[in-house]
Amino acid sequence: MTTKTIAITGATGQFGAIALDLLKAKQANVIALVRSPEKISGVEARKFDYSKTEGQVEALQGVDTLILVSSNEIGQRFVQHNNVIKSAKKAGVKHIIYTSLLGATNGNTVKSLAGEHVETEAALKTSDITYTILRNGWYTENYTASIPAALANNAFYGSAKNGKISSVLRAELAEAAVNVALSEGHENQTYELAGSTSWTLADLAAEISKQTGKDIPYVDIPAADYAAALVQAGLDEGFAGLIAQWDVDASNGALFSEDKTLEKLLDRPTAGLDVAVKQALSH
Repeated sequence: MTTKTIAITGATGQFGAIALDLLKAKQANVIALVRSPEKISGVEARKFDYSKTEGQVEALQGVDTLILVSSNEIGQRFVQHNNVIKSAKKAGVKHIIYTSLLGATNGNTVKSLAGEHVETEAALKTSDITYTILRNGWYTENYTASIPAALANNAFYGSAKNGKISSVLRAELAEAAVNVALSEGHENQTYELAGSTSWTLADLAAEISKQTGKDIPYVDIPAADYAAALVQAGLDEGFAGLIAQWDVDASNGALFSEDKTLEKLLDRPTAGLDVAVKQALSH
């Protein structure tokens, strides 16, 4: 058991909540940094807002290691992250673990998301605080969330062609962040965190078919048509366009990596597509 104090931002979010539970289970000295502290039980919770610098320094007092979970406000992320980094420095935080994006500085990456991560990484490197950058692969849940629609439509639609996706379950990436926070030797390191196995949307459709007993083919359609279908399904135009573009990025290899660093941090291979589909179907 460690005596250092670990704080985590976004502790009620999907990633943060898993990481918080893991830290609690390991009896770590943990502080949850959240907008609504009343939603947290079992650990100290402090009011914290990425976009409001007032109160941040106070909330970070006594924190040794900060797990900075990237904000979900695309377009506002760098300003928010930079505020937190500055506040952390003022509060005397010793180490920041940041959740970035797989291949963030590669030419072939998810360009709609990479810029803000690259800027945040640069701010960390000039902050005089030691850091660990976790370049997280795509969440498998980003795709398995579409299983109900695929079953309703009798097909899995997308625009990723045969692009290989080295995705990871959110819980495994959260576990890696916790393992880094609780161990030593990760100072000023950047880790590319990809799944042990890579797959295509056709592979995903085949796995859905296998587990449900229904014939669910993968149907590749032009990105513009896919975006239009997402709008028809109720998504706003901007977000639908982003999702379709992420598939195009996948078709160009932006979500693929053969890096095995994550296996070392977890001390095991990551879960396969069969596990992810089974998990999604059971919810």
